[in-house]
Amino acid sequence: MEDKTGDCRFADLRQRYERYLMEVRGFARSTLAHHSTAVADFLERGLRPRQRLRTLTGTDIEHFVGVRGAEVSRQTLQHTVAALRAFLRWCHDLGEIPAQLDAIDTPRTYRGELPPRALDWSAVQALLRSIDRGSKSGERDYAILHLMAHYGLRPSEIALLRLDSIDWTSTTLRVEQRKTQSDLVLPLAPATVNALRRYLRRDRDRRQEAREQTALFLRERCPIGPLKNTGVYEIFAKRLKESGQDPTRYSAYSLRHAFAMRLLSRGVGIKAIGDVLGHRDLESTCVYLRLDIDALRDVALEVPAPNDNGENDGGCHA
Repeated sequence: MEDKTGDCRFADLRQRYERYLMEVRGFARSTLAHHSTAVADFLERGLRPRQRLRTLTGTDIEHFVGVRGAEVSRQTLQHTVAALRAFLRWCHDLGEIPAQLDAIDTPRTYRGELPPRALDWSAVQALLRSIDRGSKSGERDYAILHLMAHYGLRPSEIALLRLDSIDWTSTTLRVEQRKTQSDLVLPLAPATVNALRRYLRRDRDRRQEAREQTALFLRERCPIGPLKNTGVYEIFAKRLKESGQDPTRYSAYSLRHAFAMRLLSRGVGIKAIGDVLGHRDLESTCVYLRLDIDALRDVALEVPAPNDNGENDGGCHA
């Protein structure tokens, strides 16, 4: 059968690499899919027709990165380059290519670039209110979007939640943050506890097969199983459209951005916001805080005016 993804000459090589990523590197399916797609694209477009892998040069790689860079954002290109580096290192270790060709420049992202788009908080509230919680998946979708909006959870973090992630006694939620390789324990507000209880009573308790699952959020369609992060994206787009807003203008991360901006408007410090969002450094947090310059002006402290001796008098002046 002809390989429809990437050059079929390298089908065996790609299968061996995918086994390596899964069995040796222990990649999750979503990460494995990303690496596989990037490698297949490179093998299809990065090499000339009938060119052997052993004749691959740095110039070939630079050309492919240049072509790919014209198609995607710098952030996406960073991920592509990372996947390509790993593949080329593996090829060299196995003797598939004679030289080390993994020294590829990573495209930089800049603090001055346009930040992600956030939903206005009134739009977030309208989105949540628009969900028919009496419908088949209404309680589930409401609970998911509520957690994303009020706690800034990523779609991947939603998908990783389990029933035992909730401590009903202490009313806390344990969130596995794979980006920082750590767990975050969040206190649950009464409204959140109520939303989760309603979801579990209506959605989980009424289905026998669902009671055997340990994941918190499940697919509605058979076979019953854990909801994937792609399903979270689909839920957001569907519910946003039903609320009367344009789903092409926003991603599921818009709720996370809205959460960050809401914390900022309430005077929460940048470091605290970054800790809750699971950022490794403050620069990542600053991307969220550039969303609204007016909000930054509102929380800025006024500088005391100098007195006659040229020193600050300690008072606050407009």
